[in-house]
Amino acid sequence: MKQPKSFEEGMDRLQGLLSQLQDESTPLADSVKLYAEAAGLIHYCNTALDKAKLQVEEIDASLAPGGEVSHEA
Repeated sequence: MKQPKSFEEGMDRLQGLLSQLQDESTPLADSVKLYAEAAGLIHYCNTALDKAKLQVEEIDASLAPGGEVSHEA
């Protein structure tokens, strides 16, 4: 599976896969391949969302009164 260049590209590809999976003329073997690709894209998009959420939380923390951002692991 080719890695998407962005979250938006990944979501667009997922929409396309969903359309193909919903098409009754798609053979079962193809559906399994499409499903596997979709699962990888869902993981990629969830990871991208988690990273964005962390960045927003760090920005919010730095803007809070007395808000030094802690970079402890």
